[in-house]
Amino acid sequence: MTTKVPRVLLTASAPLCKSEALGFDQNDDGPPGPESPYIYGLYQHLTNNLEWDVKVVIPSTQKSWIGKAYHIHEVINGRFYYPQGPDGLGEISEQSRPLREGETAEWILLDGTPATCSNIALHNLYHGEIDLVISGPNFGRNSSAAFALSSGTIGAAMSASLSRTRAIALSYGTVLHPTPHELHEPAHVLATKIIAHLWAHWGADAGGGLRGGEIDLYNVNIPMVRDLLHEDGLRICWTTIWRNAYGRLFKAHGEERAAKAAAEAMSGAGPDSPGEGRKARALGGVDEAARPEDAGRLSFRWAPDMTGLITPQLSTLPVGSDGWAIRQGWASVTPIRASFAEPASEPVTDIEERIWKMKL
Repeated sequence: MTTKVPRVLLTASAPLCKSEALGFDQNDDGPPGPESPYIYGLYQHLTNNLEWDVKVVIPSTQKSWIGKAYHIHEVINGRFYYPQGPDGLGEISEQSRPLREGETAEWILLDGTPATCSNIALHNLYHGEIDLVISGPNFGRNSSAAFALSSGTIGAAMSASLSRTRAIALSYGTVLHPTPHELHEPAHVLATKIIAHLWAHWGADAGGGLRGGEIDLYNVNIPMVRDLLHEDGLRICWTTIWRNAYGRLFKAHGEERAAKAAAEAMSGAGPDSPGEGRKARALGGVDEAARPEDAGRLSFRWAPDMTGLITPQLSTLPVGSDGWAIRQGWASVTPIRASFAEPASEPVTDIEERIWKMKL
């Protein structure tokens, strides 16, 4: 058990506002951004309730569904952001400056992917200063293999793990549309308790791990359900990853106006965030079968069919998997290795048994 107060990096896949390049509208009501409504609340809990030292480095524009991608050809530029209570609205500055009255911190916005933000923060901005990376809270679930392999939130945590830093990916699964604002606070309370427990009781990986036998990272999913308001709260379950698969993610690009309307209806945030699939289906696009005139067309748009991934039958889910836990309305905590998984195999005793014997 560790009693050290960690120095924490908080990152995410969603930006504070729709278009950082346009600046932040300080007169808007509500949370810092429609696709990132949770990060400021969690930051306050980590800093005020746990009294942890938290640095924040996040993408300047929407970077969900991008996995662990890095920018390798672009110059990564950054700006400074100064959130103010109670909702995190603030000012963007090209230069670092002292905090003004009412501002709570100086955050950094980078024109990069979540994994890029994680690596730059660990190796350039706060080299040697970070003990734990928390990526999230994502706006929507990141349970199951299909979502985990595409998640920018998990990608940032994976990037931290590959830099030998403890990491937690955190996602709030959308269940009610819209999610009642009264669920935000209890979700932050639960997330903070889970994060603090994981930090103090970090698990071991018998297979090695990147830090001397420790778990590489954890993937945490909290469903935004009304049971969060109950005195007993949600059950928390250790889970495995539900190994599921994608269906169609793209659709032939049709008439320009209809395609634009469908694109505007699609949220760029988490897989079950408001607008993801539901609004597009209302436009008649997501579940529509391919038409003869689509044959040979080489123009496509993002139009995923999420029905089987978001609302699967409980009986089809492996008991103890993250998808099963979320379907039950439970929080899930899944230990993950920062690698592509391998099938179970016997230890190597004779390397000659592993050499291919075939005629070329």
